[in-house]
Amino acid sequence: MKIVEVRRFPVKSLLGEVVADVQVDRRGIVGDRLWAVRDPDGKLGSGKNTRRFRRMPGLFRLRAHGGEPAPVVELPDGRRFAADDQACHRAVSEVLGRPVTLVPETTTAHHDEGPVSLITTAALRALTGMCGGEPGGGDVDPLRFRANFLVDVPGSGFSEDGWSGRRLRLGPDVVLRVVRPLTRCVMIDMAQDRAAGRNDLLKVLAERHEMTFGVFATVERPGRVAVGSDVAFED
Repeated sequence: MKIVEVRRFPVKSLLGEVVADVQVDRRGIVGDRLWAVRDPDGKLGSGKNTRRFRRMPGLFRLRAHGGEPAPVVELPDGRRFAADDQACHRAVSEVLGRPVTLVPETTTAHHDEGPVSLITTAALRALTGMCGGEPGGGDVDPLRFRANFLVDVPGSGFSEDGWSGRRLRLGPDVVLRVVRPLTRCVMIDMAQDRAAGRNDLLKVLAERHEMTFGVFATVERPGRVAVGSDVAFED
C-alpha cells in the first residue's frame, strides 16, 4: 500500500489544497482544519447543522491555502486575504451573505470525528460499482470525502473497515492508530471544485454501507509523510 494523495484543509469546510508532503503531530496534520468560519453566535461553518456546526451555503466557493501565521483564503474572483485580516472577514461575509469571522482553534478541536482521515482507492472503486461513478465518467472523485490521505489498495472493496484498532505506519516515521469508520453527511453530494453536485452518494452509503466511508485515526508517533510513502500495519 502507498500514499497516492495528501490533502490539507487549512480552514474547516472550505476547499483545501493537495500537497506533496506534510508534517504530522499529535493533533493531526499540521495546519489542517486549524481555522474555521464562525457565526456571531459562535457556531462554526459547515455543510451540516449540529450543536457545534451551522450549515453555511457558499463555503465551497472559497479555498484555503497554508500560511503563517494564518492561512490564506482565496475568493471566487481570485482575491486572497490572510485569515487574520479584517478585510478577509468582510470579504468572506460578502461571499456568504452573512456576517462571519475567521478564527483559530482554541480548546476544542475543529475536527468532526478525529485527527487524521484516510480513504482507499479500493473503496472508491467499490463505491463506483454501487453508484456508477461520476456523472462525467470515471471513479467517484476522492476529493468529495475531504480525506487527508488517499491510500492505494489493490482490488475493489472496503478493507479499511477492518483496520479499527490497528496500528498503521505511514512512511518511515508516522504511526497512526485507526479508530473506526467515518460516518458521512450531505457534504459528499455537494458540488465542490471539479466535482459536480449529485444526490445519490449518501443514500447509497446509507443503504449499503452503514453511511460510512473511510476511517479516522489518532496519532501515536509524529513525523513527516509524503506522496509515495509506503503504508503498512505494525501489528
